[in-house]
Order: sequence, then C-alpha cells, then structure tokens
Amino acid sequence: MKISLSFLNYKERKFTIFFTLIVLLELLTGSVKSLEIAHYLYKPAIVASLIVLVIKTGEHLNRFVKTLLLVALLFSLLGDFVLMFSSRSEWFFIGGLVAFLIAHLCYIVLFYKQRGTTFKNWPGTIGFFVYAMGLFYMLYPYLGEMLFPVLVYMMVILAMASAALLRSQTSSLSYNLVLNGALCFLLSDSLLAINKFYIEFSGAHIAIMLSYALAQYLIVIGLLKIKM
Repeated sequence: MKISLSFLNYKERKFTIFFTLIVLLELLTGSVKSLEIAHYLYKPAIVASLIVLVIKTGEHLNRFVKTLLLVALLFSLLGDFVLMFSSRSEWFFIGGLVAFLIAHLCYIVLFYKQRGTTFKNWPGTIGFFVYAMGLFYMLYPYLGEMLFPVLVYMMVILAMASAALLRSQTSSLSYNLVLNGALCFLLSDSLLAINKFYIEFSGAHIAIMLSYALAQYLIVIGLLKIKM
C-alpha cells in the first residue's frame, strides 16, 4: 500500500524523516534495558522536536493559536519526563497525569475556538462517550486510590476528542489530521491505562509510544495546515 505525503511541504517532509528516526530510537532504547540511559534522551526528544518545528515553521499562525499549541506541547514534554519515573512513586504518575491534563485543556480550547455554528457530529461524540464508559467499567475494580484522578483525566481527554470533532472552521486537511491525532491520543492513553491498571501485555511500550508519537505529530501538522 502506497502512503502519500503530498500534503507535506519540503520542510515538513524533512522533519518527518527526522521525527521518524527519533521515534524509532525511542522504541529501541525503551525496549532494551541496557539502553535505558539513552531512553531518557529520546523519549522527550519526540515532543521537543515538534516544539522546534512549530517555532520555526509556524509564523503564519496567529499568536493565540501558536502560543496555546506551544503550551500544550511544553506540558506534554513535562508529562513525558515525569512519567519516566512513575515506577518509583505513584506521585510521578499523578504528576504526569496533571501535566497531560493541562496539555489536553489547551488542545480543547484550540479546537473549540475553531468550532462551527452547527453540530453535525453528535453520533461521534456519543461513540466516544460509550467507548469511555466501557473502558472505565473495565478498569474500575482495579483503580483503587487512583479512581478520581483517572476519572477526571478520562473526562478531559474525552472532551478533547469531542472538541476535535467540532472543528469545522478550517480546511478538510487540517480537520482530518487533527481528528486522527485526537483518536490516536485516545488510543494511546487507553493502552497505557489498560497496561497499568488492568493487565500488562506484550509490546505495550511500542503500542503506546507509536500511537502517542503519531497523535502529537498529526495534531501539530494539522494545526500548522490552518490557513490564516
């Protein structure tokens, strides 16, 4: 199957190659115990590279969009860093949740600002809600003291995905990229929750990080495709 990248300009194509290399190195260093030290470099490099991309190529974005996007990425970067120490203390996991919660709130505001005057995607929102309730029902018996933080986080990421559905004051390319990014984010966080609270599964790190990296990439590229 041929995948077309014709929607990317020259700089974005060069970045995509560089970004793919970073992701592959993160997957490698995160899967091999002897390379754990290098993992502390490559995991945050995923979002850090996207921050550089926005700074260098986002001149056409208005100040509000660019600033909020960068804030979302900075808190994502903080969340990535903190979560690397989650095995040492539950507080690191909570700290990572808070950082990503703030990042999602930024994305919600960004997406909502580009909403249309009519809401035609209510079936999708209902689908998100049903999915979230099913996931919560599965995880509920295993959450313990993490029940409230996880519930709040699930509500926020559900709102983020729903807000992505509302974006209609933009091009179809930007809309589709951002929406698919939001769906990948939903998938990544779902896999993370299942692996942490329900059952650890083989290849969890690869599945979680691939969907996460793709989520952030698609959202950033999609927002960069906004025509001002």
